[in-house]
Amino acid sequence: MPNAKVLESKKAIVDALADKMQNATSVVFVDYKGITVAQDTELRNKFREAGVEYSVVKNTLTRFAANKIGYSDFDEILNGTTAMASTTDDPIAPARIVSEFAKKNKNVLKIKGGLVEGKPQSVENLAAFGELPSKNALIAQVLGTFLAPISSLAFVLDQIRIQKDPNAAPAEEAAE
Repeated sequence: MPNAKVLESKKAIVDALADKMQNATSVVFVDYKGITVAQDTELRNKFREAGVEYSVVKNTLTRFAANKIGYSDFDEILNGTTAMASTTDDPIAPARIVSEFAKKNKNVLKIKGGLVEGKPQSVENLAAFGELPSKNALIAQVLGTFLAPISSLAFVLDQIRIQKDPNAAPAEEAAE
C-alpha cells in the first residue's frame, strides 16, 4: 500500500488533470516517441505561442482522471509514451500544431485521440481538424467574403459618378 502522502499527491494530480480536461475546449493526446530535444523545444514554443498547454502525462493517472469525468473511451489509447496538449481558447489549435509538426518532422508525433468541445474525437477527426486554418484565419476569410460585394458596389457607384461627370476624379484621388 502506498504511503498516504504519495496517495494524496497522486489524487491531487488526478483531480488537476480531470479539471483541465473538463474545462478545456480541446484536448489532444499525442504519442511523442522518437522526438529529439530540439524538436520538443520547437514544438513547445509553438504550443506556447498558440496558448496551448503541453505536458507529458502518466497514463494511469490520466486514465483515472478521464474516467472520473466520464470518458472511458481513452482507456485503450493511454499507453506507451503520451503527452497531452490542451487549450481553453482555439479548439483546433492543438490538433493543427501537432499535424503541421508531424508533417514537417517526418511523423515523429502521432495523434492518439482527444476531445473537442467535450466530445471524444477519433484520430481521423483530429487530423482533419489539424488541416483547418486557425480561428482568426477563418474569421478573416468570412470578413473578406462580406467585404468583397461591398467593395464591388462602391467601385460600380464610383464609375457611375465618373460617367455622369467626366471631369470628376476617381474616389481614390479625391480622398487625397
